[in-house]
Parts: sequence; C-alpha cells; structure tokens
Amino acid sequence: MHVASTPRRRLIALLGAGAIVVGACSSGTASSAPSAAESAAASAPAASSEASAPASGGSEDLSGQTVSVIGTWTGTEQESFLAMTKPWSDKTGATVKYTGTRDINAILSTGIQSGLLPDLAGLPGPGQAAEYVQAGALKPLNDVIDMSTYTADTAPGLVKLGTINDQLYGIFIKADVKGLFWYNTGVFKDGTPTSYDDLLAKGKSTADSIGGDAKTFCVGLESGAASGWPGSDWVEQFVLQQSGPDVYDSWVAGKTKWTDPAIKQAFEAFGNVIANTFGGGKNANATNFVASGDKLFSNPPGCVFVNHGTFITDAFKKTGGATDGQFDFIPFPQINPAYAGAVEGSGDMFGMFNDTPAAKSLIAWLATPEAQSIWVGRGGALSANKQVSNYPNDILKKAAAALTGASIFRFDGGDNMPQAMNDAFFKAMVAYAQDPSKLDSILANLDSVQSSSYSQ
Repeated sequence: MHVASTPRRRLIALLGAGAIVVGACSSGTASSAPSAAESAAASAPAASSEASAPASGGSEDLSGQTVSVIGTWTGTEQESFLAMTKPWSDKTGATVKYTGTRDINAILSTGIQSGLLPDLAGLPGPGQAAEYVQAGALKPLNDVIDMSTYTADTAPGLVKLGTINDQLYGIFIKADVKGLFWYNTGVFKDGTPTSYDDLLAKGKSTADSIGGDAKTFCVGLESGAASGWPGSDWVEQFVLQQSGPDVYDSWVAGKTKWTDPAIKQAFEAFGNVIANTFGGGKNANATNFVASGDKLFSNPPGCVFVNHGTFITDAFKKTGGATDGQFDFIPFPQINPAYAGAVEGSGDMFGMFNDTPAAKSLIAWLATPEAQSIWVGRGGALSANKQVSNYPNDILKKAAAALTGASIFRFDGGDNMPQAMNDAFFKAMVAYAQDPSKLDSILANLDSVQSSSYSQ
C-alpha cells in the first residue's frame, strides 16, 4: 500500500497533544528524556568499526525532517525509548514525534484502511505483522539495515520472527523474559522452590506469617484498551509448563481449541492464582499492571510474589518505592518435569510503514548495539542484540542468562495470534478474573473467535 504524503502529515497533526517531540532543536520542556539520554549515551559502547553505514543510522543530515512513531510505551518506558532516539536526533537534526498508546492494535488496523499510518511503529506481534505485510502496508528492511550484522548479532529465533516471506519486516529493539516470580528479599526467605506446587506452598506460608489481607500473589490486569494482557501471559506460561511446546504451538496456530482440556486446565490454574491474589479478581482488574508489584514493598506487604517480565524492575523503584537489592526473582518453577527449563519470552518489534529517508535512518539506528545499550543501561530491559552487555545490575544479568540458557523457548503466544484472537484473549482474562464461574462460556466464545479469525 502506498501511503501518500498528505495523509502522513494528517496523521502527525492528529497525534497532536498526545505526542512527545524529541529533536535536536526541541525545547527542554518537551520531555524529561533528553538529560537521561545524554547520560545513557555517554556509557554506550562504541560502534563497531566494521559496521556499514546502512546498519548504523544517524550519519545523514536530515535537518527539518520528522519521523512519526507510535508505540505501546508510556511513563518510564517512554522515557527510555526517547532516550534511545535522542542521540540519533542530535546527529541528524531530525525530530522524532512519538505517541504512546495501549490501543495500538486498533490504531494500526484503522490506519491500514485509511492510509493514516505512522512512519515507524512498535508492532503488536509477529502474527499481526504478517497481516500488515499481507495488506501491503509494512515495508521490507533488507535494504535498510546491514542484514549480515543484524543476523549475526540477534538471536536466531528473533530474526525468524521478524522475517515474513523471506524478507525482514520487523527488528527487535529489546527483549524480555516472562514468567519470573518477583519478591521482596526482606519478606520471602524460604529459598528457591523446587516446583510450582512448592512455590504455592511457600508463598502461602509467607503470606500467612504476614497476616492481615496478605496473599500469595499480586496481579494487575488494567492496561487501558489492552487490559487483560498480564493474565494472558499467565495462561500462556501454564500451557507451556503443563502441556509442553507442541501443545503450545498447536494452540497458538489455531489448531488446538480453547475448550481443549489442556487449555482449560491452564485457565483453571490462573483461576487459582486469582483466588490467592491480594484483593481478588476485582482488585486485579482495577490495578494497572505497572503498579501490580507495589504491594510487595508496602508496610505491611500485601503479597509475596508478582509474576512479570524483566521490564517491571523499573516500576518497582518508580511506583513501589523499592531500591536495588530489595527485589529478586525466581524463574518459573517446573510443573511437568518433562518441560523443566521452558521459558516464555517476548520482544519489542519495530516496523516501517513509510520508507522516508529519516524513517529508514532511525530504524537502522534502533537496531544497533549503541542504541539498545541506552535502554539496557537505564534498566528494565534486555537487549535483542548479543553485543550489548552493560546491564546495570546482577538481576538483569541473571535474566539475560535465563533467556540464553533456556532449554525450551517460546515467544509470547498471544502476540503470534491473529489480532482478533489476541484482542478476545485479553478481554477473556478480564471476564474470567471478574467471574471464574463463567469459564466454560468464556472458552466457547474464544473457540468461536478462533474459528473466524484464523480463516481470514
């Protein structure tokens, strides 16, 4: 699909007050990110002398040009992304106009129909990216970045996920390990559980010793238009740990029904989590995912564990008041010994809808270790680039080791489903947390969505 310049300018105008502008000439009031970017960039590793110009980005004079970018990041994550882009703006003279929204699925789907698409966007997942390619909207990146450098420096599984019809359409600018049980080191002191059942037992024992309203878990499902996604992560991890990668792959591909016993038992396991969650399902639906771990650090604590990826560490400090050394994690303990060591992960994939010179230069920059080391250095992220190693603490080094050492690795299941299926999955998690007694009807509805969404 060709996107004309006029609709593109209309998109930039429509983003309006919701957008953050960062550029070489932008004012200091636009965002708090610039000062952070300067300090992070100073600690970034030097660029490889062997990197070619297309792979490095930022070498051109692009003064006066603007790149419109839409992503899901807000708050501290938005600040970290803008910190990544500032050195590029400083070098090129171009401006990044960024909008963070949790409604990115709807915005991009509508944009496919109207032609009002950003230059670059964080893609909801590989499944949705394939739909955008089929619609003729996403641009291939093979001639935009240095493919030999990207494939050598990026985990093969992530390169494959961004490749559609033998063309690269999405690059991963950061990665994440999911299924980590975070805890307050001053509260949970019972050692590493030997299994998931052992984690439940030790968590309940600790919660009972705290007393009051304390429970084993804290859960936060609220995320605007994407509310429910943290619950989908729980179910995906249960499917992988209980039933293994073959069932997981079949389910993600739309072959195993949601009413299948393997998927139903994963939902039921999440139902047990909600039953042992601080404030129950009502509080889980009302709590934003960023604040879901705050009760780990309250006085008295409200819970013992929160299940999230590595990104949550920044929120522990920003909203929970925690300090470095006050939190640690336990990788998802085994449920079925046959699948011990299985890890679910995700990544933030970026694609290009308008191949302007500035857009091509920026996405090439985002693929580099220099750019990705900025977010890594700020904390809360793992790099998709194997050349990045400046993790600010042992926690993230430990998470990176869990990612590279996984005996079984699977990408986020919902992100590989068609958009309609992914949306319904999120909504189902909210509905199930609200009323677990309706599980059978919730799963039957998901079967119906599966039947229609995978046939398109």
